[in-house]
Amino acid sequence: MSKLEGSVERAYEALRKMAIDFEFKPGERLNESALSKTLDVSRTPLREALNRLVAEGFLTFELGKGFFCRPLSPEKILELYQLRSALETEALNRTIESADDQQIESVVSYLDVAEESYAICSDLNELLRMDEEFHVNLASLSGNKELVRLLCNVNERIRYVRIINLRLLRDRRDTPDYDHTSMTQHRVILNAVKGRDLDAATKALRCHIERRSEQTVELVRVAFSQLYVPA
Repeated sequence: MSKLEGSVERAYEALRKMAIDFEFKPGERLNESALSKTLDVSRTPLREALNRLVAEGFLTFELGKGFFCRPLSPEKILELYQLRSALETEALNRTIESADDQQIESVVSYLDVAEESYAICSDLNELLRMDEEFHVNLASLSGNKELVRLLCNVNERIRYVRIINLRLLRDRRDTPDYDHTSMTQHRVILNAVKGRDLDAATKALRCHIERRSEQTVELVRVAFSQLYVPA
């Protein structure tokens, strides 16, 4: 890797994490001079990294104005959840059609271990990592690497609001409406996959991951409150 390529990759990884975590405020114009100093890179690799993040949906670009943080709106988040559902549904279809029993059992083995950790884990980022890993492992059985790549991209673009969702659920742990079933829902999906029952697997998956519009509005409202009125 050349020095320029190394600088681009270093800037890209740092900026990508900042964008995922909304360290830039939604719609905020990025100060390229300040970022160049903060990341200790010249404008050329910085621009290349920023353009990559525009292509991946983390930033936007306006001619004559510059680079901006992506918006955070209920409509956009709902679209991303719908895209996630579509990608995972297609992956289920291909998995049930072509994955062999041994491949499916490998995900069963992962879930057997993950369920035990999930039950006692209090770290929200780790809980989300385990959930994402299950879904990516299952989608990987489709054999479609591009589909998995897109799913990982969507996961990163909704990660901030998913952390908000987990925090809200944790705060409601002792209330009657608390959802104790996340990993159990994974088991329902996986049992349907083992049985090669596409209808049941799809129904369980959509029930698990889709969000109603009113839920999305609430998540975005809380996200804004935490971005602009930090604890």
